[in-house]
Amino acid sequence: MGKEIKKTLGKAAKKVYEHTPEPIKEEIKDKVKEKAKEKFIGGIQGKAEDATDNLKEATEEKAEQFEDKAEEGKEKAQDALLSVRDKIGKVVEAGEDFQEKISSTREDDDDRKVKGVKSIKSYTDMKGATNIKSSKNIKSSNDIKTMGS
Repeated sequence: MGKEIKKTLGKAAKKVYEHTPEPIKEEIKDKVKEKAKEKFIGGIQGKAEDATDNLKEATEEKAEQFEDKAEEGKEKAQDALLSVRDKIGKVVEAGEDFQEKISSTREDDDDRKVKGVKSIKSYTDMKGATNIKSSKNIKSSNDIKTMGS
């Protein structure tokens, strides 16, 4: 029923417009143009505000997602670095063990030989009171060589 009323009112408005004098018609045209312009601008501004709000929301959402992903990536990188550090530590230990095994298999190594009676120090090999340095024999800071000399 609302469409019929609008239709009837539209026809009545046209009839009234046809029978109105010319100066009033110009005024009506100007008012209609003004109202249409205001409505059009208001609609565009509303749509622009909606688009701005939507853009802000999307930007904030993407920023949160980015921060979450960045934190996740940081944690993964730290875990990877820690596991690499552990593995390198194990490799270093294995290398040291291997080096010890290789060095202990050399036959000319003094550590592997058992010391005999001749290699034990006697009381004559120990320093006596005359062999101890006195305060005159101790070097001072003037005796130390520098890189330039």
